[in-house]
Amino acid sequence: ITRMHFRWDWLCLGVLIISSVTAEIENEETLDADVEVEDFDKQSQDADVDRDKSSLEVRLQKSLIKACLIIRYYIFCFRWVLSKTKKEDTDDNIAKYDGRWEVEELKENTVPGDRGLVLKSVAKHHAISAMLTKAFIFDNKPLIVQYEVNFQEGIDCGGAYIKLLSSSDDLNLEYFFDKTPYTIMFGPDKCGEDYKLHFIFRHKNPKTGEYDEKHAKRPDIDLKKFYLDKKTHLYTLVLKPDDTFEMLIDQSVVSKGSLLEDMVPPVNPPKEIEDPNDKKPDGWDERPKIPDPDAVKPDDWDEDEPSKIEDPDAVKPEGWLDDEPQYVPDPNAKKPKDWDEEMDGEWEAPQIPNPKCETAPGCGHWVRPMKNNPNYKGKWKAPMIDNPNYQGIWSPRKILNPDYFEDLHPFKMTTVNAIGLELWSMTSDIYFDNFIICSEKEVADRWAADGWGLKKLVASANEPGMFSQLVTAAEDHPWLWVLYILTLALPVGLGVLFCWPAKKTDEDIDFKKPDISKPITKGELKPEREELEDDEIELEEKENEGTAED
Repeated sequence: ITRMHFRWDWLCLGVLIISSVTAEIENEETLDADVEVEDFDKQSQDADVDRDKSSLEVRLQKSLIKACLIIRYYIFCFRWVLSKTKKEDTDDNIAKYDGRWEVEELKENTVPGDRGLVLKSVAKHHAISAMLTKAFIFDNKPLIVQYEVNFQEGIDCGGAYIKLLSSSDDLNLEYFFDKTPYTIMFGPDKCGEDYKLHFIFRHKNPKTGEYDEKHAKRPDIDLKKFYLDKKTHLYTLVLKPDDTFEMLIDQSVVSKGSLLEDMVPPVNPPKEIEDPNDKKPDGWDERPKIPDPDAVKPDDWDEDEPSKIEDPDAVKPEGWLDDEPQYVPDPNAKKPKDWDEEMDGEWEAPQIPNPKCETAPGCGHWVRPMKNNPNYKGKWKAPMIDNPNYQGIWSPRKILNPDYFEDLHPFKMTTVNAIGLELWSMTSDIYFDNFIICSEKEVADRWAADGWGLKKLVASANEPGMFSQLVTAAEDHPWLWVLYILTLALPVGLGVLFCWPAKKTDEDIDFKKPDISKPITKGELKPEREELEDDEIELEEKENEGTAED
């Protein structure tokens, strides 16, 4: 399924060519016995009848995973095998692993020639796995697990996690099922509104030899967008020999922690536990407060007083219609024509509110309203005081934990020699691609760049423009249309308000109208000139008088 672009030296290229030729010869020689894939449509009808090989079988054998990854001098090749067994503790009609797989290109943002493993069936169990040609041993090198997932139809309820199967001499991939021992489970899972990113490892108790599942704490970020955006996402798990881990999505860390401190339940049990045989003494008093035994009910305490009494000061409102009922028969109602008094009884008109009461304060018998009783005290209780015999909350004594152990390096997990997908989904077309298991970050990053990175570039190139994105968002959230309209209308309205010329009123026109000069006749000009001369003579006389006084 995966596509490889190796840019290493000629030695690595030569090893790749030799391994590819060898794998092809082996495939031709063992075409009938190496990987047997069943026809799922016929299988669901009759599980016990032998079938011919389907076209899917040939595609799986020749291209399903011939993804040989060269890591330094080691070659890891995946050859997928479909499970033929049944799920335990499940109804027979759904117990068989008959979910269908295909090798297909992405539905959207397709990279030409690049195909992936696609889960096709709805409400069926799926199981497919592959052996590693070289087991991964947890010693002094990190473990990096990385692969791509695309929920092409979104996801309602289902998982897309992988399992790294524990090394075992009797491991048979044709019988891979939910109880097959695994070392690590990692990947996305979702049901309802619960979005998860699993990291679980099975830890071996050094005292008993039993295995317990240890779950990483949930990431603090919102995972919803990765499950619903129908894009290809890269999931990476990094385990380090210093007993730390990181989970990444699209090469960004979403969760990290310590195998010793951030797993639930903890790897190492407590040194002390509560004694299961210890019992609380019969006379142990856990009451911090008790009723005062010396308290006496006051003589004037009347427990019979009601909490509510009639208001003696209330007065019936003026105009109250005592003789008018609140409801009267509807005068416009008529008995139905098909009314049978022998079968239905005597017909009565339906009741309606009395129209006379609409203008009156009220109708019918007037009753005084109730008010709080000032003499009400309720049932007397003795006040609470500190309990002189209080001994605290009892707890069993601590004893040494007989099952205690200390594993200081939980990184040293059970060796892994296979990878598997064991899934149930209510959504089809879940796309998987570019699985890698290695120890070098540079190798994983190069693998991501040649696979997920290329898909990301294609998806970015096909992204719709800003306008299309706004329209798409409004289709999902219609209230956004209101926001869009307001956003556009606000600047337009402000522009009109401040830039549009205001309408001139008649007063403004009269105020701004310039005076229009009228022609002056000689008769009108002479009196005006005389008036000016008289004003000048009067002004000179005043100036002369002022001078004389000085």
